[in-house]
Amino acid sequence: MIDRLLKNELLRLSGVFPVITLTGPRQSGKTTLCKSAFPDYHYISLENIDSREAMEADTLSILRHYGNGLIIDEVQHLPNLFSYIQIAVDEDRNRHFILTGSSNFSLLESVSQSLAGRTAVLTLLPLSLEEIKNIQEISTDTLMLRGCYPAVWAQNIRPTDVYAAYHATYVERDLRQLINIRNISGFRQFLRLSAGRCSCMFVPSDFANELGVDMKTIQHWNSILETSYITFLLPPYFHNIGKRITKTPKRYFYDTGFLCYLLGIEKEDQLETHPLRGAIFENYVVSEMVKQHAHRGMIPHLFYYRDKSQNEVDLILEQSFDQLQAYEIKSSHAFHPAFFKGTNYFQQLYKEKVVSSCVLYDGDEISDIPFKEYCNFRHVPYFKL
Repeated sequence: MIDRLLKNELLRLSGVFPVITLTGPRQSGKTTLCKSAFPDYHYISLENIDSREAMEADTLSILRHYGNGLIIDEVQHLPNLFSYIQIAVDEDRNRHFILTGSSNFSLLESVSQSLAGRTAVLTLLPLSLEEIKNIQEISTDTLMLRGCYPAVWAQNIRPTDVYAAYHATYVERDLRQLINIRNISGFRQFLRLSAGRCSCMFVPSDFANELGVDMKTIQHWNSILETSYITFLLPPYFHNIGKRITKTPKRYFYDTGFLCYLLGIEKEDQLETHPLRGAIFENYVVSEMVKQHAHRGMIPHLFYYRDKSQNEVDLILEQSFDQLQAYEIKSSHAFHPAFFKGTNYFQQLYKEKVVSSCVLYDGDEISDIPFKEYCNFRHVPYFKL
């Protein structure tokens, strides 16, 4: 079993809150993590129809009976459950419930309405670099192609098989059952077109024109990808700067293995020469930074910078309003001083607010000179998070 970074935070918060809500994409390891962290807790999966019907028929009695420790999996299948959990917890604050949900369509809204002040919310994403063994011995193309879902690393299963099954489950079951998308074929086209534009600015009108649908549909489809942990938006950083700053977000996939599957990339040699390799590499590093925060129970304040003169920084980490870290991401195996062009400009613009700048690339040379740091992306200076 793979040790997950989030386990420590999960255990800590379980001593503070009577309810823990664990969200994240399908197959990210939520059930395994919960059973490992709380081996003595009773377990109920609401994906099982019989269990769901039993819970629905006598909810409060079940919650009271297993109140000393109960894991309830896939809670999005029973939206009314949250109000009953509120009652059970208010009756006895010593009761403990662990809730998981792989679909975020209405989960967090229900949690915020019924369990405010009673639950901590954590997110378990696919594996981070720290959670993959022998990371230094694995080629970059293999890392990007295999992605980070636990099944790919814990079991001897081909990535294409894992992601084909994931895609089928996500599109054919989750979308049909949970949100009743009628234009499935159009959504499939949107998903694959999104893969072809990873690490790019998200302009809904471009997708609408290409797919022949209205912008409202594109925005709805994008919200579905976001709330189901397929993609996320990286907003631009433009505090106190004039109108020449780009204000359109960029879009990334949470997992490059699924991204490569959607692009039809099945082998390392295909990826090595693929025209989108640089974009996929950038996607890998940005999603890694998101995971490093989420798996420590932190909310990432991540941005990118670009102005209309094409000055750009790939990733900005805002630690506080007065502390910014600037990261440039390059898929090159060799370091070049020109890589600092964007971060140098950003430092001149925001001056003392910028506390560090670093180039994350695919080579072996390392520098720890202040504002001239560079290192292999596997050695992201996580201690600065």
